[in-house]
Amino acid sequence: MKKLIVGMIAHVDAGKTTLSEALLYEAGNLRKLGRVDNGDAFLDPDKIEKKRGITIFSHEAQLTMPDLKLTLLDTPGHIDFAAQTEQVLSVLDYAILVISAADGVTSFTKTLWHLLEKYQVPVFIFVNKIDAPDMKKEAILNKLREYLTENFIDFSTEDEGWEENIVSVDENLLSKYLNGEKISEIEIQTLIKTRKIYPVYFGSALKLTGIKEFLTGLTKWTHTSQPQAEFAARVFKISHDEKGERLTWIKVLGGELTAKTELLPGEKIDQIRDYDGIKFKVLPRISTGEIAAVTGLESTYPGQGLGSEKDSPSASLRPVLSYRVKPQNKDLNQCLSALKILEDEDPQLHVDWSEHLSEIHLHVMGKIQLEVLQQLLQDRFGIIANFDEGNILYKETITERIEAVGHFEPLRHYAEAHFLLEPGKPGSGVVLANKCNLEVLDKNWQHQIMTALANKEHRGVLIGAPLTDIKITLIGGRGSNVHTVGGDFREATYRGVRQGLMELKVKNACKLLEPWYSFYLEIPSTQVGRALNDIQKMNGCFNEPVTKGEMTTIIGQAPVSEMRDYINEVRNYTHGQGQLECVFSGYQTCHNSEEIISSSNYDAVSDLENTPNSVFCSHGAGHTVSWDKVPNFVQYPYQFSL
Repeated sequence: MKKLIVGMIAHVDAGKTTLSEALLYEAGNLRKLGRVDNGDAFLDPDKIEKKRGITIFSHEAQLTMPDLKLTLLDTPGHIDFAAQTEQVLSVLDYAILVISAADGVTSFTKTLWHLLEKYQVPVFIFVNKIDAPDMKKEAILNKLREYLTENFIDFSTEDEGWEENIVSVDENLLSKYLNGEKISEIEIQTLIKTRKIYPVYFGSALKLTGIKEFLTGLTKWTHTSQPQAEFAARVFKISHDEKGERLTWIKVLGGELTAKTELLPGEKIDQIRDYDGIKFKVLPRISTGEIAAVTGLESTYPGQGLGSEKDSPSASLRPVLSYRVKPQNKDLNQCLSALKILEDEDPQLHVDWSEHLSEIHLHVMGKIQLEVLQQLLQDRFGIIANFDEGNILYKETITERIEAVGHFEPLRHYAEAHFLLEPGKPGSGVVLANKCNLEVLDKNWQHQIMTALANKEHRGVLIGAPLTDIKITLIGGRGSNVHTVGGDFREATYRGVRQGLMELKVKNACKLLEPWYSFYLEIPSTQVGRALNDIQKMNGCFNEPVTKGEMTTIIGQAPVSEMRDYINEVRNYTHGQGQLECVFSGYQTCHNSEEIISSSNYDAVSDLENTPNSVFCSHGAGHTVSWDKVPNFVQYPYQFSL
């Protein structure tokens, strides 16, 4: 039997969960069809999901046929919960991308497509709601090709033209075809698996139209990958069961996983659970290509590689809003403990506790996620909480390079570290490198420095926002065989990075960045002037508006700070006819940086947890040297003249 892990991916309301229900019903794994809007969908078992009528958490279901076993992973379709969707992509054999015939390719559909490309997941397309008025297959197919890729092929009819379209993407197959040779099924399967073509099917999940043909296609045109010999696995989800027990969801990529295995130091697997909806059975082991939820592990995290497998790439979809949490009926410690459990399940929440302010802050994608968090806190932990108006998550970067120095030498301690700080590529984050000779600093000291660099979220000196798009390279330093002890190089490292940033600030070479949205705005054509004027006021930019009938579409970009509440204005001035879809597109130069820097009133020197000053020793005692005077005291020579 062919065994596959398949993800259901879609924009909200495209009919993704309904399609999952239809596939399970058609395969005989469900006796009764559930409906999302009725709150009885098999794959939306959570109370909050039933209430809202959307998928919020990823869920698993088993679809079994005589020669195919699909483990279906139904994923959230709302942008606010897209981080969970991205977590699942790293363990998929195939994805089913559901497109609503009426809505076509939305901005979020494009985002999902780019994520599928990032994780190199083969894709089947199911165009849903084809029974809506005026829906024509060829027109929809052309739009898919225009907005996503040319290599979409209609698999609903396997005729001569269909075969010609397939072989056109591969020179060797085209040559075989022109020579009259038959193209084999496995060659077509390989084209799909290697993402050279994308099969498209049409139907209506609600009416079970096209479901049987789609299942036949999934069975016929997929194949399993060659397993790795040694044990390898990947964590793709953390959750907790109804009793509060922590579940680590794992896909085995090589070898097998057995119960009672010590998978991590001091952490042993108690149970291996095979879930189907909310029900599960306990297994003694799982083998290559299978997924399960295991108990007994406490330090795992989504994207973690186990055995010979490396961690997944860092997430593309990240929150851009920060809110302060205000518990109403419990103390802050109880609320913080509950939020830490939720952060364990979704690391992108990034729960921060400010000791100085006695405040809890968390990061979210949008207001729908905030409303769900509020409900989760109440339902799971009995905590009633409010949230203050959200702040924008700014970041900082640099525009010039500098040699930075940190020195830490209280009495009987010694460490000095030199770094080269350079601007990085947009979207690169913080990149670390080591170009220090072992004759300068021994291996152990270099390891301490690089570990310290990696373990800290480095803050900028304009408003104290996280650093990004910067390369930090260790280039030299000095230690003492007599006085250097553990922690000395960590102190020198943190002080060094900050010292360099302060020098760059004086040179006006530090820059504030803000998150931007890519937006898709559809409004009545009579309101185009109003919309374009609004976008310009928001410091946004846009492509040429496209008018179709009585509606006009405007696609562009704008700062999150300006556009995040614009949906309410759109609804008001279009009397409910307008639609606005916003997707985070990355960080760009802040449009009002002077205003933000001034209002933050951040003093980088007074930030004692991130001090730029160094400590030197003289006359038998340590004394603080301010960041600007450090170059006059360094004991390892500067490597660059900048």
